[in-house]
Amino acid sequence: MSEKKVAVIMGSDSDWKVVKACVDELAAMHIPTQVKIMSAHRTPEQAAAFAKSARAEGFGVLIAAAGMAAHLAGALAANTTLPVIGIPIKGGALDGLDALLATVMMPSGIPVATVALNGAKNAAVLAAQILAVEDERLALLLDEKRREMARQIEEKNEALQKELAGQG
Repeated sequence: MSEKKVAVIMGSDSDWKVVKACVDELAAMHIPTQVKIMSAHRTPEQAAAFAKSARAEGFGVLIAAAGMAAHLAGALAANTTLPVIGIPIKGGALDGLDALLATVMMPSGIPVATVALNGAKNAAVLAAQILAVEDERLALLLDEKRREMARQIEEKNEALQKELAGQG
């Protein structure tokens, strides 16, 4: 089990249908996780206080999921030097483009690592990779997951080649 925890913060409970994949992936890697709802706009003091105390509370990475204006990741990043990963949530009038741009376009000195729209699983993997810098168990687990992905692709290619050979 990782010594450091990951916080997964959602701007709204409606984000849970996407964020659940992140939480499930972190659980599968035995990474302690806390999940909360906070808003950059509706509870800014709470979000700032959480980010300011996160390192002292044992967190190693913060993940923020938000749609539309999506300032949550930036609001957290402004208040901590821990790595912050943003998950822009698809939807709204611009179908997530606004969330993507709000998450990725951070001012110099306040970075937010940003995954794809609804990229919850990749946010979990990136958080694990960050923690794996100092966690050998996690590094080995990630290596095995990569080998398994490669095996799956090889198996799919072999099946395709057999199917193609049977057509000739």
